[in-house]
Order: sequence, then structure tokens, then C-alpha cells
Amino acid sequence: MTGSPQRPLLFLDVDGPLIPFGAAPEQYPAHATGLEPLDADANPLLARLDPEHGPRLAALSCEVVWATTWMADANECIAPRIGLPQLPVVVWPEPSDIDDQDERNELHWKTRTLVEWAAGRPFVWVDDEITDTDRAWVTAHHPANALLHRVDPRRGLTDHDYAAIDSWLRRLF
Repeated sequence: MTGSPQRPLLFLDVDGPLIPFGAAPEQYPAHATGLEPLDADANPLLARLDPEHGPRLAALSCEVVWATTWMADANECIAPRIGLPQLPVVVWPEPSDIDDQDERNELHWKTRTLVEWAAGRPFVWVDDEITDTDRAWVTAHHPANALLHRVDPRRGLTDHDYAAIDSWLRRLF
């Protein structure tokens, strides 16, 4: 792929965007995928994963990357249930002194790492905890286009979210 531009990245959180939470449990439909775990220790929230997310994410003109505390477990537990292949995973650094400063400044603990991981590439960050502080920091510290798209954790990714992300990605080309 020498000489061709790299596709934008889409950093994807799991809890909130793919596994909605925060509303009454009966408001969330259970999605059967045929891959339900048999052991009693399995995460019961996995039933909230809508298998339609996989094809919708795969159809976007970007490279999807797990940006979640699930880390590599997202490839084992989430990807097969929504029909995604193994994806790259952001590995979060050990806590440092800068984390306390960021917390005081209300900068999300993922923000610096995602900008570093993007290495100058355009990116979308889909998460339920993004704030205007994160947007301002990325604008000031990332040389390429970036869309920080906050998802309502009670609803997860919706048609409106996919349309906004797709529209932004299309404007890059």
C-alpha cells in the first residue's frame, strides 16, 4: 500500500456505544447470536450486543480499533458476537503522574494515548465519556482531522450516530 493514504482510524469503546447501560434493564432487548457463553460467570450484559453493529462498523470507510478497557478481550468476547474480525487493540499505559494532572483538568484518561496511537492519522473516537475538554485538547495536539463522537450510554450507537460518523468520514475524501 505504499504511496496510498492510510484510512482513518475509528477508536471504539465497548461499554456505552456497543453495550448500552444506565436505563432500566427491561428497556434493553436481548440479542441471541448463537455464541452465548455456557458458563455462569459470563457477562450478562453481552446479550445487549446488537449483531447489526458489526456489518455497520465494517461498512464505514475506516480502520476500526478497540479503544476499551476490554482490551484484547474485545476480540474474544465482542467481535465474534457482532461479526467483526480480530481488530487492533489500544493497550493502555500504566498510570503516571500526568494522569493526576489530566484528571484535575478534566481530560479523559484515554485522550493522550489515542492521539499518540493515531500518529497523525485522521480519526474518529466513539465513546460515552467524551467532553469538550477532550475535543479542545485533541484540536490543539493532533495535526489531522479528528471527530470525537459522544454516544448516549443509555441508547448505545444509533442510526443517527452511524450517519454522523459516515458523513464525517466521507468529507475526508
